[in-house]
Amino acid sequence: MNNLLKFQLYATAAVVAISMIEAVVLARRNRGFDWRETRLSLLDLVGRRIVQLIPLSLAGPVMSWAWAHRIHTMPLDGPAAFALLFIGQEFCYYWYHRAAHRMRFFWATHQVHHSPNQLTLSTSYRLGWTGKLTGTGMFFAPLVWLGFPPGAVFATLSINLLYQFWLHTTWIPKLGWLEYVFNTPSAHRVHHASNLSYLDRNYGGVLIIFDRLFGTYASERDEEPCVYGLVKPLREASLWRIEFHEWRSLGRDMMAARNPVTAVKLLLMPPGWAPDGQGTRTEDLRAAATPQEG
Repeated sequence: MNNLLKFQLYATAAVVAISMIEAVVLARRNRGFDWRETRLSLLDLVGRRIVQLIPLSLAGPVMSWAWAHRIHTMPLDGPAAFALLFIGQEFCYYWYHRAAHRMRFFWATHQVHHSPNQLTLSTSYRLGWTGKLTGTGMFFAPLVWLGFPPGAVFATLSINLLYQFWLHTTWIPKLGWLEYVFNTPSAHRVHHASNLSYLDRNYGGVLIIFDRLFGTYASERDEEPCVYGLVKPLREASLWRIEFHEWRSLGRDMMAARNPVTAVKLLLMPPGWAPDGQGTRTEDLRAAATPQEG
């Protein structure tokens, strides 16, 4: 067993244990606490570990090609090299995460993470079963092509994801000046909210600076409490529906498409896109909610 796998196993055990402690405390304080959400997150985690045993990945060949054709070999022999890898990984993660919300093919997996109707630490490890099959690792191939070893890239990504564990809480307040640089629980609450003004915001991993740079940052506001879950929330406690309902919906839409170009667009356009222009994308919903001058 390699060191990265050991780290992931120990980290998983730790985050599950901590999330269970939080769940017990929250359940004692709040009679409305929904244990079904925690159970579904645990089942998603178990199922994902099983799926990951399948030796099939769209990203694998891409990463191998990028390493074989790298333009340089980056020696990780000092703080500057590790800082460059960290910033590069954060940049790639931002665009992966943004694509996961703005391209329906990737959203079909990522929506699983946004399906809980309450935000707790267990939400952090409800990630869906089809990420490996959709090749999300390809977003980090540029780092490998530039010369960073694949193992180092994925180790840095693992640290990124582990950092995000503590962000899935409602009981940690805003953290002052840290909000300007780092992804915090407050910033991530906005990301998980289904409120129209909060949709498609705060994609960062450890840092929030790329959201500020590219105009996707939104601050949590006291006057608008976050409402968690999907825009069309899933209320039934069905693991299979949570995992596959968006894939089924995407398949139906593609089968009903009038031509191959429209079918491909359904894969690549944002969730809610419709070929007749009468869709429910985030921008469509915001436009409909904005009073028209006249």
